[in-house]
Parts: sequence; C-alpha cells; structure tokens
Amino acid sequence: MTDITHNTDAGRFEITIDGHTGFLSYEVIDGDTLDYNHTIVPKELGGRGLGTALVKHALDYARNHDKKIVPSCSFVASYINRQDEYQSLLA
Repeated sequence: MTDITHNTDAGRFEITIDGHTGFLSYEVIDGDTLDYNHTIVPKELGGRGLGTALVKHALDYARNHDKKIVPSCSFVASYINRQDEYQSLLA
C-alpha cells in the first residue's frame, strides 16, 4: 500500500494510488483538539480498506501528538465506536 502523507497546508491525511487521492480532512479546533470531519475515497479506490487505513493513521497521529479529537465524520465515529483503544482520544 502507498504511504499516507500528512498535508498540513490542506488540513488532511492523503493517500494517492493510480492518480486518485483519498483523504481524511480535519479542522483544528484549538491547539490540542482536531475535528476529523470528512473521509473521502474515490470509487476507483473503493474496497481496498483505504478509508479504514486513513482513519487509523489519523487516530495514531492524534495519539502520538497528544491531541484530542471530535469525530464529526460518521465513518471516523463508527470506527472509534468499534475500537476501544481509541476511546481515550475523544474530546
């Protein structure tokens, strides 16, 4: 799988495969809280687990940088609800 990059200028985590880019975007609420607000994977990349990979990467980023998150994206919220290890990140 291609590496996920953190595009701080755009406020999102990105993965590009075969010219198609999937991303998880966020907004900084304050210095310590991020609102993960959209997860987009183009249909050309669907079914490969890229949405889940983006969410896991973004949550690991928050944990490693002592951030809290607000999961306003339903895909992110659903993932967190199934993964106890990320519950402590909720703002």
